[in-house]
Amino acid sequence: MNTPDKEAFLNYLKQLQKQICIALEEEDGTGHFIEDRWECDGSHGLGGGGITRVMTEGAVIEQGGVNFSHVVGDQLPVSATAHRPELFGRTFEAMGLSLVIHPHNPYVPTTHANVRFFIAEKEGEEPVWWFGGGFDLTPYYGNDEDCRHWHKTAKEACESFGPEVHPKFKAWCDDYFFLKHRNEPRGIGGLFFDDLNEWGFDTCFNFVKSVGDHYIPAYLPIMQRRKTDEYGERQRDFQLYRRGRYVEFNLVFDRGTLFGLQMGGRTESILMSMPPLVKWRYNWYPEPGSEEAELYQKYLKPKDWLAN
Repeated sequence: MNTPDKEAFLNYLKQLQKQICIALEEEDGTGHFIEDRWECDGSHGLGGGGITRVMTEGAVIEQGGVNFSHVVGDQLPVSATAHRPELFGRTFEAMGLSLVIHPHNPYVPTTHANVRFFIAEKEGEEPVWWFGGGFDLTPYYGNDEDCRHWHKTAKEACESFGPEVHPKFKAWCDDYFFLKHRNEPRGIGGLFFDDLNEWGFDTCFNFVKSVGDHYIPAYLPIMQRRKTDEYGERQRDFQLYRRGRYVEFNLVFDRGTLFGLQMGGRTESILMSMPPLVKWRYNWYPEPGSEEAELYQKYLKPKDWLAN
C-alpha cells in the first residue's frame, strides 16, 4: 500500500512516546515525566496540538523532554515553498516525536532522537509526503565502547532495508550535525535522513519504526554503564561549556527548531531541547593531553566506529 496512512503513524508516535518515557523513568529510578497536553491557538493558521513530557532533576536525567506534536495548517509560509514550489497552495500536516536527554553526569552523553512525517494535500492532486528523522549522540568525554555500541545499533536499525542505507544515513548525520562556524561536529553522529519517500509509504514507515524502536537499545546501555562514574567540578564545568555547542546548533542550524519557530509553533515545546545550565567562555582551549582535549582530537571527527 502506497497511500499514506496518517492515523497509523500518529498511533505509532504516541505508543513510542510512552515506551521511551517508561524506559527512561525506570532507568533513572526517581524522576518522572510530567505531561503537558497543548493545543494550537489558531494563530498563524495553525491547528492541532501535542503532548510534551518533561523530566527535571531526576537521579540521572537533569532535564529531558519527549515531545509528540501533530500540527495542521492551511498553507506553508513563503520561506518553506520557495525551494518546494509543488507545496504552494496546499494544506499540510506535520507530525513527529522529538526528544533530547541531558544527564547530570558528564560521562553520560546527551542524546537526541526524532521521527517525523509531513504531508501536503490539495484536492484533485496526489499528496506530497515524506518522512525524516534519526538519532545522534553528544558525549562530553569519549568512550570507545559506547561509540561502537551506538553505531552498531544504528546499523542494525537499517540492515533490513539494504546495504547502502546505513552508510548513506550515517554520512548524512555527520554532515548535518556540524557547526560550520566552529568547524567541528556536535557529537559522534548516528543516523539522519529527510525527504524519504522513494520506497513507498509502507516501506518508509517500517524503516522509520525501526529507527524509533532502536533508540532505547542504543542509548540505555550507555546510560547504565556510565551513570555511576565518579566526576568532579572539572568534569561538570566542561560539560556545561560543551552544552553551549548544543545550544548554538539548535538555534542556528536545526531545521525542526527553525521551522517550528517560523511557523509560530509552541515555543515551550520547541525549545524543550535546551539544557537547563550552560556556560560559554572566550577563546578557551583544553589543556593538551587532557581528557577534554581527547574529545576534540579523537571523538569529534567523522569515523567508522565499526571498522576492524
